[in-house]
Amino acid sequence: MSDKPTVSVLGTGIMGAAMARNLARAGHEVTAWNRSRDKAEPLTADGIRIADTPAEAVANADAIVTILHDGPAALDVMRQAAPALRPGARWIQSTTAGIEGIAGLAAFAAEHDLVFFDAPVLGTREPAEAGKLTVLASGPNDDQTANAVFDAVGAKTVWISADGADGAASRLKLVANSWVLVLTHGIGEVLALAEGLGVDPQRFFELIEGGPLDAGYARIKGGLILNGETGNTSFGLDTAEKDARLIVEAARVNGVRLDLGEAGVERFRRAAAQGHGGEDMAASYFASFAE
Repeated sequence: MSDKPTVSVLGTGIMGAAMARNLARAGHEVTAWNRSRDKAEPLTADGIRIADTPAEAVANADAIVTILHDGPAALDVMRQAAPALRPGARWIQSTTAGIEGIAGLAAFAAEHDLVFFDAPVLGTREPAEAGKLTVLASGPNDDQTANAVFDAVGAKTVWISADGADGAASRLKLVANSWVLVLTHGIGEVLALAEGLGVDPQRFFELIEGGPLDAGYARIKGGLILNGETGNTSFGLDTAEKDARLIVEAARVNGVRLDLGEAGVERFRRAAAQGHGGEDMAASYFASFAE
């Protein structure tokens, strides 16, 4: 295969659109599909072809990237693409699908003779747009086609295992996301408490600055809250709620109770019920003031 493989991107939300653009900028021929075509249309300005169906999108593709809402959505879309799938094509599955979800996707790949890569990514809108995601990859790590895709969308690829079907990359992604969500809920509650107690939140940030309690991610999410900018979505609250549920369920199945994780799911649910589901996940802050 060429070192500039033809790539299909299925799903053009915040992450998928950015990945498609960076693949095109790296010189790949890119075709994209999204359930709502109007959300994919702006990609034509970057030389990306928009397909009407998943099958049309994957026809003749060397590599297929799926970056959809969850595992069932990814499986449904790939089933729609099945008539046009080429045996031997690389399927780079970047949806946060959870452990059970990955098992079903890997089975589908085997049925259709696809080379399967479990490859979730770490990062939000800004690193995605800059091509600086971290790719967590399981699959054949010497594959030229997959590595060309990873190099275009990420600053770093961390190889977890040589078997995409073992779910190792997705397990690590759930662990990493659990930390991201704890930080997000934590700064939301800190700022809510400061407001309730009449404390200037800047005094809190001054107090922890440069010390072991400081956290850059908390400052980013805290800034969105303090500046009233949670509508500038980098990591959607609805998506975060889905990820939180996957994390809690994976823990439960494996005999681990996550008290903070379970509480976090409830905070996301309350914030979404207030109408913040389409905002950044920092909007979980508003759950502190929900009845």
